[in-house]
Amino acid sequence: MNQPARLQFTPNRPTMPPTHFADLTPEQRIAALGELGLPKFRADQIARHYFGRFEADTSTMTDLPQAKRAEVAEKLFPELMHPLRQHETDDGQTTKSLWKLHDGTLLESVLMRYPDRATLCISSQAGCGMNCPFCATGQGGLDRNLTTGEIVDQVRAAAAMMAAEDSRLSNIVFMGMGEPLANYKRVVSAVRQITEPSPKGFGISQRNVTVSTVGLAPAIRKLADEDMSVTLAVSLHTPDDELRDTLVPINTRYSVDEVLDAARYYADKSGRRVSIEYALIRDINDHDFRADMLGRKLHQALGPKVHVNLIPLNPTPGSKWDASPKARQDEFVRRVRAQGVTCTVRDTKGQEIAAACGQLAAEER
Repeated sequence: MNQPARLQFTPNRPTMPPTHFADLTPEQRIAALGELGLPKFRADQIARHYFGRFEADTSTMTDLPQAKRAEVAEKLFPELMHPLRQHETDDGQTTKSLWKLHDGTLLESVLMRYPDRATLCISSQAGCGMNCPFCATGQGGLDRNLTTGEIVDQVRAAAAMMAAEDSRLSNIVFMGMGEPLANYKRVVSAVRQITEPSPKGFGISQRNVTVSTVGLAPAIRKLADEDMSVTLAVSLHTPDDELRDTLVPINTRYSVDEVLDAARYYADKSGRRVSIEYALIRDINDHDFRADMLGRKLHQALGPKVHVNLIPLNPTPGSKWDASPKARQDEFVRRVRAQGVTCTVRDTKGQEIAAACGQLAAEER
């Protein structure tokens, strides 16, 4: 009697992102080029193209042997991100880009031009696993961590855009998709390449780089021990554990007091003032007593080493969350300042182009 054929099931395994020049240490770059028969000085030469001229197309690297350019491209410069959509607003001063990665996952970056600077908001993960209910990215879930190359290449693309405008990229904020400190090693590696002078990096000052976190207290302390002078931004959103357990679910693991204690450690080690990010949500976290409590707690925990960055919420379509009215916002600021803590309202850009991070990706899906 014939036996029925057994079906073979092969689990779907995510394909690893291709290795890029920015994923490798200087020593690994030399080794990789050696496998192509190229001497070690070519690594420095290529780094000057990538970090100094913002080039990732080896056909433009005319000081490389022509016969080797295609091999170098295949081994070290795979296309990491393909542009899907780009939106501009604020009279062309804000550009929001949606990128498709090699495996089809999506990420966003936002370039914001100001009179005195150009700031790029970059992503550290495709999606986010922190599950904050008012955040478009959080509601989409986490696809995966980005590689160092995928993080760094967002910066190169924006720097090239600014160079084409006869200007320069000056500031980087890790406030796009994802929780940076949940992708710790790659984010730190990316920060070092962003801030090292050419040919090792883009030469952006560490003081002009901001790393945001929802409050992974042990990782904040670990970052402090890296002895860097980047700005730490803590997305607090409320000063009390009862509400924060709902708004920022990781709070059930690391309480407000634990997060602020780690932030104080960072401020003491780095000598930098900590930024507290606070998305003001109508009738949720904009009450007078919370403003008073926020100012009081921050003054006690951090003294003069803190600044509150109040963010008018960018509502996502169909969401119950809405921005607080201007009068409520102004009163909140007044009350925080009354406790001896500096507090300003962020200049929000790109509101008519799905400004909340994750909205473009959600629309594409």
